[in-house]
Amino acid sequence: MRIEKAFVEKMFDISGKVAIVTGAAGALGSAVAGGYGFAGAKVMLTGRGEGKLKALYEEMTAAGIECSYCTGDPSNEEDVKKVIADTVEKFGRVDILVTAAGFNAPKPILEQSVEDWEKIMDANVKGTWLYAKYVGAQMVAQGEGGKVILVSSARSKAGMKGYTGYCTAKAGIDLMAQSLACEWGEHGINVNTINPTVFRSELTEWMFNDDTAKTKFLTRIPLGRLGEPSDFAGACIFLASSASNFITGANLATDGGYWAN
Repeated sequence: MRIEKAFVEKMFDISGKVAIVTGAAGALGSAVAGGYGFAGAKVMLTGRGEGKLKALYEEMTAAGIECSYCTGDPSNEEDVKKVIADTVEKFGRVDILVTAAGFNAPKPILEQSVEDWEKIMDANVKGTWLYAKYVGAQMVAQGEGGKVILVSSARSKAGMKGYTGYCTAKAGIDLMAQSLACEWGEHGINVNTINPTVFRSELTEWMFNDDTAKTKFLTRIPLGRLGEPSDFAGACIFLASSASNFITGANLATDGGYWAN
């Protein structure tokens, strides 16, 4: 055999690792934060709104998860630096980054203002770039590698009416991950994207309850259902674990086969 039992036993073990999750109060961010916590990681929760972050922190703490929270705008450089500094002060290091913060304002390009475009780019591309830059610097300084997971979308490779800004932003995140994978491979830092399709959240709950809309969308999904937050969390645990040590610069489609169809 060319594989060791000890490796298999620890393949998905992330206990003791320190993770930063941006957009942590959102449906996907909270799912991965909880998933990491139950898998034994220490989690720094961050996002713009303190109320939801504090509520999530209290819920996770009550469940026995070691975590903390720090508010901050992901597109603000000083806020990003503060979140990372607070994480290092609290937990001593950073091993995992998940950029689950994002924003969309669907609108035809002829009706879209420059301000609309800039908000989408700031929330998705600039915020991701800033966290990658400063967490990457911390990981390089630590000298022990790391896992960077940039949240993209199935829309990064599939256009959609009214989604000019969003599709462009997510395509940029895919290429950002590939470029960083090339830059940081020598440091043992894996950089990948996770590319979800429609997942259950406050914003998409209407689709789950609208049979006409759901049926139309499901014609593109071979597995025949929309995504649940647990599907997203599982993929993020894989990308944060040693099971994915030889995967970098990849776009992991968590889309039920949407890209394939």
